[in-house]
Amino acid sequence: MKKIALFPGSFDPFTKGHEDIVRRGLGLFDEVHIAIGHNTKKQRHFSLDKMIPKMEALFEKEPRIKIFAYEELTANYAKKIKANFILRGLRNTTDFEYENSIAQVNKHLNDQLETVFLITSPEFAAISSSIIREVHKYNGDVSDFVPFPLD
Repeated sequence: MKKIALFPGSFDPFTKGHEDIVRRGLGLFDEVHIAIGHNTKKQRHFSLDKMIPKMEALFEKEPRIKIFAYEELTANYAKKIKANFILRGLRNTTDFEYENSIAQVNKHLNDQLETVFLITSPEFAAISSSIIREVHKYNGDVSDFVPFPLD
């Protein structure tokens, strides 16, 4: 059976830290599906119409990476695409507390689903999408934090 990992998030924007988790995930899984979810608590800063093509171009030479947008419970979406793993990156203990709660609920909703946490590589530990959005909003240079130019 294929080991398919779902890497869910709002990816607003997709960062070099996210890219690192995806590429490292390929060493563990047969496929990594990047699933851009709709977070009801957030309004997107970067449109999916622009973000998805840039992400597809970034991973165009890696057929084991798939990119999708979805609007449903992550546990249900995982069932739909036959993913038995959720891949998540952890920068710090605060991330762990938050992600652990989500992992427990996902496991309850889909008992076939295991969450795998990868510790963020040190050079990406300070990167967060919310900080990048703020810097970008005020015309700061975010090129060191993202794998492609943001429009």
